[in-house]
Amino acid sequence: MALDPFCPGQAEPWPASNWCCPIASSVTELRILLAEVHERFQEASLCYGQGTENAWDEATALVLGVTGLPDAPSSLDVRLDEATTAGIRRLAQRRVDERQPLAWLLGKTQYCGAWFTVKPGIVVPRSPIGPLLLEGLRPWLGRRPQRILDLCCGCGCLGLLAAEQFPAAKVTLVDADPRAVSLAQRNAVALGLAGRTEVACADLFDGASPGIFDLILCNPPYVDAADLRTLPPEFAHEPTLGLDGGEDGLDVVSRVIDQAPAHLEEGGLLVCEVGMNAWRVNRAWPRLPFIWPDSPAGGAGVFLLDAEALHSHTSAIAS
Repeated sequence: MALDPFCPGQAEPWPASNWCCPIASSVTELRILLAEVHERFQEASLCYGQGTENAWDEATALVLGVTGLPDAPSSLDVRLDEATTAGIRRLAQRRVDERQPLAWLLGKTQYCGAWFTVKPGIVVPRSPIGPLLLEGLRPWLGRRPQRILDLCCGCGCLGLLAAEQFPAAKVTLVDADPRAVSLAQRNAVALGLAGRTEVACADLFDGASPGIFDLILCNPPYVDAADLRTLPPEFAHEPTLGLDGGEDGLDVVSRVIDQAPAHLEEGGLLVCEVGMNAWRVNRAWPRLPFIWPDSPAGGAGVFLLDAEALHSHTSAIAS
């Protein structure tokens, strides 16, 4: 976040009895309110990682998400009316009390520069695949794709980012959850991409025509059974369908690797997120030449496989 965390000004204290409904002046400078929310989030020991990485960025996302102001130092001097200030404080209190993802409380989140509508029951966008898309998947994608498939699409963030990055491409987004499908369709309309995208409710490749995609994106459920039992409250709120990868976290990943060759054109590319399971992937498929790029915005756990490697893998299994 661009706003300066070391801004001048003394934060007014949170009322001890009714923190979310303070007695305040009719206007509050944004920098003061931002400092208050930041302090409150730090005291609450919240868990981050659903779009932000620390208390300051979370507080900034809340304040700017409500006000619609830009993430720029000039926003610090904006004076907020009493209703806006009270609304921000109420949402901040809910974030502390309920430990729900902030994106759910706001009903939206900014991911890779674009705003997406999100709702409870849908995983919050945060994949390190997004920053790779913004760089055109260079140098690994040999040609600009004409057909793109986004599996386990959730709210549609990856497929829609791909549609913006590759304006000549048609994009198919697939999810097994009807709620995610509806939300992805809504986001496609909001971003002006409905004409170049289609969204289907299906289990992975079911219904997809063989051999028609140049690029397959997938952020599958990959949390293993042990980690699923010990998730922080913020992540435990998210739907099991979007997180549970089975005992070792690779149930869905293995299906994607096995089935992708039948749906990738020659010269195509599979991009899949597996998080901390990279070591398990390398161990399970020791002969596959996985590429593990560093995400431009940080984060890792994304592998790339080209069509040739996947087809060779399929042929080896068949023989």
